[in-house]
Amino acid sequence: MDAMALDHISDLAAFVSASPSSFHAAGEVARRLDAAGFTQQPEDERFVLEPGGGYVVRDGAIVAWHAPSGVDAAHSGFRIVGAHTDSPALKLKPQPTASAFGWQQVAVEVYGGPLLNQWLDRELGVAGRVVTRSGEQVLVRTPAWLRVPQPAPHLDRSVNEALKLDKQAHLKPVVSVGRPDLDLLQLIAEEADLDAADVASHDLYCYPTEAPAVFGQAGEFFASSRLDNLSSVHAGLVALLDAEAGDDITVLACFDHEEVGSSSRSGAAGPLLEEVLRRLAGALGVDADGWHRLLARSSCISADAGHAVHPNYPQLHDPDHRPVLNGGPLLKHNANLRYTSDATSSALWRRACAEAGVPTQDFVSNNAVPCGSTIGPMTAERLGIVMCDVGIPLLSMHSTRELAGVQDPAWLAGALTAYYAGA
Repeated sequence: MDAMALDHISDLAAFVSASPSSFHAAGEVARRLDAAGFTQQPEDERFVLEPGGGYVVRDGAIVAWHAPSGVDAAHSGFRIVGAHTDSPALKLKPQPTASAFGWQQVAVEVYGGPLLNQWLDRELGVAGRVVTRSGEQVLVRTPAWLRVPQPAPHLDRSVNEALKLDKQAHLKPVVSVGRPDLDLLQLIAEEADLDAADVASHDLYCYPTEAPAVFGQAGEFFASSRLDNLSSVHAGLVALLDAEAGDDITVLACFDHEEVGSSSRSGAAGPLLEEVLRRLAGALGVDADGWHRLLARSSCISADAGHAVHPNYPQLHDPDHRPVLNGGPLLKHNANLRYTSDATSSALWRRACAEAGVPTQDFVSNNAVPCGSTIGPMTAERLGIVMCDVGIPLLSMHSTRELAGVQDPAWLAGALTAYYAGA
């Protein structure tokens, strides 16, 4: 692997480690933007668009932009990269402390569509936000406190033939034993330096505490949690900060709640991106017709991780399109518009890859296997702009330990940088 790819993967590992929840991911993006000279734009204040960078944070989502010195309402457009900050997880219920047979446990709900067996026998922490009675939001993360233990094969001889997990009965992590007075929320409040009586509510998730790692005989593999889709958030951020300014306003939109349908105030089906773009256009002095002219000059690349061909399950993949790790980022196609790529937007993506010297691979689902979707179709529906769907290939998607190639994330960042720069 080349030095640039290794530097990128090291930084991606640090980014994932700093982002155990969507709220932490948005906060880490904001921290890096601040370091690069961007300015946070409060939503309840008038938007100002001057040369340079700004951003809005809404819950676990963040939208950032950079305006070139020559931004011109008559000729500029938006170049947008979209991604999402959330991943499948176990979310703590409002009253999470539970007890059974001398054990202290944690009551959880299943968020999204995780590989449930991958949450077994892992050391888990708790991360997310707590909200005080005054409305203050405080981010919190704990060390490895939890584990979901599974029964030994001596007790269940069928466990290796047909593992079936009851989401209510079998996924309650243990947090302690012999401590009937334990109050998990109190412990979490203490971890956040808060008085437990001052905590009004929370959005808290279990997260795997094992660190990301490069491995393999040639060091070609990268294993980590939350590569779907922090690999794209990180690549988009790197590209936004690295791209040379062109004529267009470059935008990075990192949404929350993609894994559960995006229908929230911080999700791609909600108004966040359109509101930010409209307010930026208003700061440029654009009228109603000018807004539509601005969109006609705009485009968006929806970046979300996709599937590499699985060597043990080749029948699940299209026989004519079998992308591999370290073969380049995917361009995703679907005739039923689960992905937005069409001839026009595919050409846009291929130009960016060619400009960056990056290979790309086509992904199409097997006709007999249901196809997933992304934030792309929702964004296209709201804005009506040219869109395509891309992302790095993975194995074990939605596992707590997803598998990527070391080279692909850097290539994705390179192609997005070229796109931002005007390719």
